[in-house]
Amino acid sequence: MQIRKVLNSSVVLVQDEGGEESILLGKGIGYGRKPGQEIDRQPSDRVFIPLSNPDAQPMIELFSSIPPEYLDLTQEIVRDAEETLQVRLSPHIYLMLTDHMHFAVERQQKGLVVTNRVFWEIKHFYRKEYEVGVRGLQRAQALLHVPLPAEEAGNIAFHIVNARQDAAAGYDAMQAARLIGEITNIVTYSMHCTIDSESIHFSRFISHLQFFSERFFLGKLMDSADDFLFRQMQQGYPAATACAEKIRTFVLRKYNVFLPNEETAYLALHIARLTTHD
Repeated sequence: MQIRKVLNSSVVLVQDEGGEESILLGKGIGYGRKPGQEIDRQPSDRVFIPLSNPDAQPMIELFSSIPPEYLDLTQEIVRDAEETLQVRLSPHIYLMLTDHMHFAVERQQKGLVVTNRVFWEIKHFYRKEYEVGVRGLQRAQALLHVPLPAEEAGNIAFHIVNARQDAAAGYDAMQAARLIGEITNIVTYSMHCTIDSESIHFSRFISHLQFFSERFFLGKLMDSADDFLFRQMQQGYPAATACAEKIRTFVLRKYNVFLPNEETAYLALHIARLTTHD
């Protein structure tokens, strides 16, 4: 590939033999380089984004206007997330997280405080992503020399969760965290129980709610014609089923979505499991 333009020390525009243009990201790849020089896209620490990608032009504008340290930071966080979670994140995160971190530093320097209203939910419901966020925040403070608030770990985790999803499907981690929090509150108050957020039972419950919220916001709720499980839960676990019915009523009123019996039965099953363990 041949360099067409150097945007900064970590971003170059390249062109292949067929004339297709792309963005190549990688720490230090643009340092000392000039247009016309050849460059290899192969090293594993480089990110290749075709110019046909919808994010390409916004990336060019962003990376041309901010210090390269911000993109280097994002690449380190993405590498940590992909290794820790064993997933591939959408290239969209290079635009959104880099822009977010740059704006976070700008806000901090100007004394502007923006509260993350679902920080608790992100921290407790997306624990692995949050742990990556904590390490990302530590990297940010060391690299950028700015004392960012602890909530930024939650913001980083939020971008990681979103990057794991199909962006075109409209799934949003903020919405999901809010729904999970609402359901957890209903369970806590309806079942009159104190839930240990550090227990394996809570972790299992949250895992179910994460998959449930993904199905919910993607419009892929389970809906079987067989109500056998639902009837079983009504007979064997009436309190848990009543709680699940309250969740169904809440979801219908707030989101205008009726939960099928199958989804309600599985909610009841996991509520029972959470609240009746030894």
